[in-house]
Amino acid sequence: AERGVGVVHEHMGAEERRVIEALFDAGAISLCVATHSLCWGLPLKAHLVVLLDTQFFDGAEHRYADYPLTSILQMMARASRPQHDESGRCVILCHTPKKAFFKKFMYEPLPVESHVHHFLHDHLCAEVVTKTVENKQDAVDYLTWTFMYRRLTQNPNYYNLTGASHRHLSDYLSELVETTLADLDQARCISIDEEGMELSPLNLGMIASYYYIGYTTVELFASSLTASTKLGGLLEILSAAPEFASVPVRYREDDLLRALAMHCPLRLESPRYNDPHVKTNVLLQCHFSRRDLPRDLVHDLRPILEKGARLLQAMVDVIASSGWLSPAIACMELSQMLTQALWDRDPALLQLPHFTRDLAKRCAARDVEGIFDLMDLDDEDRRSLLQLSGAQLADVARVCNRYPSVDVSYEVEDEDEIASGDTVVVNVSLTREAEGTFEVNAPRFPKRKDEGWWLVIGDQRTNTLVSIKRVMLQQKAKVKLDFVAPDEGAYKYMLYFMCDSYLGCDQEYEFELKVAAAEEEEEEE
Repeated sequence: AERGVGVVHEHMGAEERRVIEALFDAGAISLCVATHSLCWGLPLKAHLVVLLDTQFFDGAEHRYADYPLTSILQMMARASRPQHDESGRCVILCHTPKKAFFKKFMYEPLPVESHVHHFLHDHLCAEVVTKTVENKQDAVDYLTWTFMYRRLTQNPNYYNLTGASHRHLSDYLSELVETTLADLDQARCISIDEEGMELSPLNLGMIASYYYIGYTTVELFASSLTASTKLGGLLEILSAAPEFASVPVRYREDDLLRALAMHCPLRLESPRYNDPHVKTNVLLQCHFSRRDLPRDLVHDLRPILEKGARLLQAMVDVIASSGWLSPAIACMELSQMLTQALWDRDPALLQLPHFTRDLAKRCAARDVEGIFDLMDLDDEDRRSLLQLSGAQLADVARVCNRYPSVDVSYEVEDEDEIASGDTVVVNVSLTREAEGTFEVNAPRFPKRKDEGWWLVIGDQRTNTLVSIKRVMLQQKAKVKLDFVAPDEGAYKYMLYFMCDSYLGCDQEYEFELKVAAAEEEEEEE
């Protein structure tokens, strides 16, 4: 090329890509090399486009897979400059036996088919939760309004129909609905009445619909979590979620993942490093340890973190529905770790900018272990302890002022009149001391995130969670927690106020509850 060559790929930063694109548009470079995955987001146009191959290596399946035809058409579309060229040229370099195949589909219209039958479980689960579908006939009627219903008669072979008559369509839709609803019933997402017609949502189905996750994911959580699950088990279950099955595994990347896993604190049992779920686990542990990763792995980590935050909230709800306290608290701490890129045992001061582990150790030697301890120091003592520049101290002060300081007060209604079987009501008042933004300071988290909180009441002795509520706190909030009083006796409960984003700002309070015997109803003779 006379004026140089530019290269763009999916792991480049947005600013770097903009520079290359601007240089190419201006004619400063005459050749731009791009990876196939950018075909849908590349704004560049050229007179000549060359496809160097029509395959890519699929690390998950250990084979070379063909580009989708839609992607090839999109690449060909780059060879057009309206109002600049009268024509464009595209050269496709492919294996000789595939030449006739590509010629056929390049010159003939590509049919568009429905894939809703591959994802029907999640669609019907959501519709049952919203009461749009209340029985099996509603489910069949729902399908008659889809694009798939229009295509069934046009291309029955694609959908494995034996015929295109009304009877064939009716049998196909009935069987599809029966199979789908049976799977949802087995996954405990919906319930089907004894007559086999009426449908009603269950708790797991509501969780899957609310957090927009697959029914297989919530089924995995419900079947894998136990009352004794620890942090390592939670991380393993999270990594096994079907949402991470699409994490790419590249050629020879398993060697790199094996080397990274050797330095991970939590060991993996019999790992297969070409498995996307194992890769997810390794990348999350590297994220918590703040390990430097190659740019392509950093790119892969971004969607893992975005999905992980949502999946952890769903996991908390699944654990809470089983009434387990310890794994629920551990899952909330895992959410904090995910946001701040720290292990739960790391110093909370590492959430501040310009802080290193050596600086955190120096602060701990002066009994400054948390962010509140640092804020309580005099300005002169803080300056001499941190030994940072004025601009760096300003950055630290900005994040400290954003760090949540919340006063928690609570009261048990009619505390002296509670009998077994009564509803215990705990009124909690939350007051945030500082005013300002509620956006979390999390430079290693890939997107903006606002603070979220959980209020939990549980019994540590029996590992029982009795009440939980999710709170989005602004300045003040009043929250009512309730649960059914246990049998007669004296009990000690813990009230937890847990953040989903920051380490070191959780609060817990112990309160006693004396439960009297239930009043016996007098039977009328």
